[in-house]
Amino acid sequence: MNDTRRNVFLLATCQGLSMSGASMLLAVSGLAGLMIAPDKTLATLPMALQFAATMASTIPASLFMARVGRRLGFSIGQSMGIVGGALSAYAVYTGSFFLFLVGTVFLGIHNAFWQYYRFAAADVSTEDFRARAISYVMAGGLFAAFCGPQLAKYTEGLWAVTFSASFAAIALLSVTSLFTLQFIRIPKPVAISLSGAGRPIIEIMRTPIFIVAVISSTIGYGMMNMLMTSTPLAMQFCGFDFNSSATVIQWHIVGMFAPSFFTGSIIKRFGVINVIATGALLQAGAIGIALSGIDFLNFSAGLIVLGLGWNFMFIGGTTLLTEAYAPEEKAKVQAAHDFIVFGTVAMTAFASGVLHEKLGWSAVNLIAAVPISLAFVVAIWYGTQVRRQQST
Repeated sequence: MNDTRRNVFLLATCQGLSMSGASMLLAVSGLAGLMIAPDKTLATLPMALQFAATMASTIPASLFMARVGRRLGFSIGQSMGIVGGALSAYAVYTGSFFLFLVGTVFLGIHNAFWQYYRFAAADVSTEDFRARAISYVMAGGLFAAFCGPQLAKYTEGLWAVTFSASFAAIALLSVTSLFTLQFIRIPKPVAISLSGAGRPIIEIMRTPIFIVAVISSTIGYGMMNMLMTSTPLAMQFCGFDFNSSATVIQWHIVGMFAPSFFTGSIIKRFGVINVIATGALLQAGAIGIALSGIDFLNFSAGLIVLGLGWNFMFIGGTTLLTEAYAPEEKAKVQAAHDFIVFGTVAMTAFASGVLHEKLGWSAVNLIAAVPISLAFVVAIWYGTQVRRQQST
């Protein structure tokens, strides 16, 4: 196995471990918040703070790794996961909502670092292999689809206080990732990556390719997150137990990551814009399924299709972004992209709880349909512009 494929395999392993922790958070965070929050409308505030911390940390994380290297940066990120998981476990065990918020902030910082695994795969790959490398790393999340929810079910009542052991398990997953990272061989950053050369970031952010990449990633991730975060709350309201909602989240994550084994090849064959547009259509279809009923099948099928749409839009957006910058512009462009994405995700995480409590499940879906439609229109427009340029 050559160094590129070895690194991609190890990054995919770390992605799977980190996503297992993230999927556990999706399954238990809102319910743990509901259990100890002083006000039910604050149930998803821990999740929102987690994403806000991710947003605030994306730029420092990217610039830090541009100076010290990916492996050290990723190791520090996993250390944050260990602290965040341990704090959250103690907070839930003692019923401290404030300490729970602090713990989720550390988990958010942890997320900011491991989200760059996909870019690290792109960094060590040739142009022909880049889309597939990103896809393979994202496919590590398929492991999380089974590991995360099963761990959540096993640890739910393992300790005296419900969900406290779940957060301890998240800390242990970070310990395992930290160990695995020590075997990754990623070249140290070269001077050109540190020089700050290249176009100003504002100029890059005004280019159509950057705008379309960000719209795809942001709407694909943000709307998926809003609907996904609301789902356990909606299912509880409809009388389903925790195991049912954890199973739905599990199959949602399968939908998110199973296509990653071939998304890169699909992008290479049909073009990244067509894949992004298809992703938007899939997310719109997921909303249609959700609005058609409140049976277990509606929740599970809707979230599976929602995950498929996310995969196409987020991997498509990430792949398109790699075409938007020169090597010396990499760190700041990746940071700007993820700052916008996870800023939006933080807002949708908090909004999902408030909207669900005040307006209900159907309203959450209808609201999500608007930006998803916008993403589809923008993708079609950009694809038309590119074809016109190629024909002249």
